[in-house]
Amino acid sequence: MRRSARLFPPVAALALAGCRHGPQSTLDPAGPAAEAIARTWWLMAGGAAAIWLLVMGCVVYALLRGRNTRALRNPQRLIVAGGLVLPTAVLLALLAWGTATSGRVTGLGQRPDHAIEVVARQWTWEFRYLDDAGRVLARSADVLYLPRGEMVEFRVVSEDVVHSFWIPRLGGKVDAVPGRVNLLRLRVDDDGGRPIRGQCAEFCGLEHTRMAFPVQVMAPAGWRAWRDAGGTEGRAP
Repeated sequence: MRRSARLFPPVAALALAGCRHGPQSTLDPAGPAAEAIARTWWLMAGGAAAIWLLVMGCVVYALLRGRNTRALRNPQRLIVAGGLVLPTAVLLALLAWGTATSGRVTGLGQRPDHAIEVVARQWTWEFRYLDDAGRVLARSADVLYLPRGEMVEFRVVSEDVVHSFWIPRLGGKVDAVPGRVNLLRLRVDDDGGRPIRGQCAEFCGLEHTRMAFPVQVMAPAGWRAWRDAGGTEGRAP
């Protein structure tokens, strides 16, 4: 028992380190939307741990009282506090936090600097880089190019079935639905020299696993020059 207790901290640290890094790690944010999601995750994990410790403390207290114990003097207080007040307070706090954070996650309250049309189809992604008038200046296939530090509006569509556009290190996901344009605004601030990868997060067919794409982060001036020059087709669909 003592040996396993000594092993637990380093094992937990290794597991946590594995979650913190990776091209699709939500706990290694590279933009404000993903940072808000990661902060919410840590808040909920800490709250859940605190509530679990509270419940375990009550269990230990009840066990230490022994079998022949007198009844609680005021059981109604325990029911009201543990069954009504505590859950209501926790849910209200989560509702307030989520409402305040939602604007940062979607980015819809911020003005975009650029627009990219995302076209999903079985089983590939096409990215169309638009100018202010909505004209296509450049295209890439299965590789997404983004300027560092500038807000990008993604206009997500599908040409066949329902897909889902998701870059975990940059933010949340949005569905690609045939006949509908869904908007998502993301910004990449710093990739930390580590790779960023997106993927389809909705099962869309037998070759669903092929719908992953790398994200190449470029300096704003270099990205504009690349876009204005027509870009590159990237990998062939």
